Amino acid sequence: MTRTAMPRTSIPRIAGSMASMCLALSLLPSAATAEQDPADRYWPQWRGPDATGVAPHADPPVTWSETENVRWKVAIPGRGHASPVVWGDRVFLLTAVPTETPPAPKPEETEAAKSSEGGGGSERDRQRWFRGVSPDRELRFVLLALDRATGKTVWERTARTAQPHEGTHTDGTWASASAVTDGRHVWASFGSHGIYCYTWDGEKVWETDLGDMHTRNGFGEGSSPALHGETLAINWDHEGDSFIVALDAGTGQERWRRSRDEITSWATPAIAEVGGKPQVIVNATGKVRSYDLATGELIWETGGMTVNTIPSPVVGGGLAYVTSGFRGNALKAIRLATAKGDITGTEAVVWTFDRDTPYVPSPLLYDGILYLLKHNRGILTAFDAKSGEVLYGPERLEDLQGVYASPVGAGGRVYIAGRDGSTVVLKHGGEKKVLAVNRLDEGFESSPAVVGSEIFLRGREHLYALARDPSESAPGR
Repeated sequence: MTRTAMPRTSIPRIAGSMASMCLALSLLPSAATAEQDPADRYWPQWRGPDATGVAPHADPPVTWSETENVRWKVAIPGRGHASPVVWGDRVFLLTAVPTETPPAPKPEETEAAKSSEGGGGSERDRQRWFRGVSPDRELRFVLLALDRATGKTVWERTARTAQPHEGTHTDGTWASASAVTDGRHVWASFGSHGIYCYTWDGEKVWETDLGDMHTRNGFGEGSSPALHGETLAINWDHEGDSFIVALDAGTGQERWRRSRDEITSWATPAIAEVGGKPQVIVNATGKVRSYDLATGELIWETGGMTVNTIPSPVVGGGLAYVTSGFRGNALKAIRLATAKGDITGTEAVVWTFDRDTPYVPSPLLYDGILYLLKHNRGILTAFDAKSGEVLYGPERLEDLQGVYASPVGAGGRVYIAGRDGSTVVLKHGGEKKVLAVNRLDEGFESSPAVVGSEIFLRGREHLYALARDPSESAPGR
C-alpha cells in the first residue's frame, strides 16, 4: 500500500529545495546534509554524488591487498552487480538470494513470444528463456543496510520473493541496478520485481510494480533509478512497450509516463539542470533523448548509439557525453544550453568519436578529462572533454584482462577494477602513468564507490571496505 513519506533532504548535486521544505527538515531529527563534510559522507547513487564517477573530495588508498589496507571484508548472500551506495554511517546494497523453492514448469513460450512487436520475431522471443542463465528456483530480492565502520548488517529487508520470469546473461544477475539514497530514505529497483522505498531504519514506505520486462536475448535488466529532489526517474526500455516514467519519490505515484520507440537498453538516466530546469537524459539505441523532468515533454533528441546500449550519460561543463560500443562505436558530446528539438547535424553536437568506445563500462568525467575504456577491455583513452582532443590512448593496461566495472576518480587518481580481481590505479591527467596494481582474491563486475578515505569494492562473494589505515574508525553519520 502506498503511504506518504517523510520530507527528505536532496542528494548533494541537487541540494537547494524550497525554503518551506528546509524549515520542515529543521524540525526533524538530525540528519546528514550535503553541505556537511562531503569528503567523508556521500556516494548516494550509481556513479557518485554528481553521477560522473568522481568523488571530488575523497582520498582513498592507492595500494591494497588481502592483508593490506582492508578495513573489513564481509560475505554478501546471493548474487548481484548492484554497486554499493553510501551515506554517513550506512552502506546500502541490493542482492538476489536463491531459496530452496524449485521453479515452476517452464512455459512453452513467454508473453513476449506471443507477439513479435518490438522483439524481432516470435521464434527469437521463444528462445529468450534459454539464452544465458535460466532461473532454477525462487529468489529473495533483498536490500541490505550495512554499518560503514564494521560491515555488520544493520538491517535486511526482503522486498519480494519470486521466480524470475526470464533469465539473465551468463555474466549478469537479477540484482544489477544500484540503490539511491538521500540520507533519510533509500530507493531500490529490482526492475520487473518492483520498485521500493524504505526509511533509513528499514520501514517500507511504498512499492510499485511497473510490469515485466522482456529484454533482448534474455540478457536481464540493469538500469538504476535517478533521483532529483522529489522525483524518481526510471527508464524501461525492453522488447515490449518501452517507456520512461517519473514517480513521486515520497509516494510512488506516477507523475508522468512517456512511450519510447526503443529496444532494450541498460543505461541509467542522467539528470542535469539547464537554465534552472532539470532534464533527464536517456542513452539508447534508436535515439538519445532528453525530457523535461517536471512534465515529461521531449526537449531534444538525436541519432542513437549502437545496439545493446549500456553506458550511462555523464554531464559536466555544460556538455552531456553519451557512448556505446557493441557492434560499432559511438561517442557524442552535446551542448545542453543549445539543444532543442532534433539536434542531429547541428552545432549542439559539439564533437563526436567513432572508435574505441565502451560496451559495458560508463565513462568517467574528471576535471575536464573524459576517460573511456574500449569495449570491455583494459584499453584506455583520455580526451579533453571540451574539445574532444585525444590526450592519450588507446593505451593497454596490461594488468586488466577484462572490465565491466566503470572507472572512478578521486584524490587525483583514476581507479579501474577488473574482472580478474586486479585494480589499476593511474595518475589523473593528460599522460598515462600507472601508480599501482592491486590484487584481491575475487573478481569485480560491480563499480566501486569512493567516500572519504575509503573505497568500497563489491566482489562476486564479498564486499570490501579498503582504507589507508584499517585501524582508523569510519566517520559517523
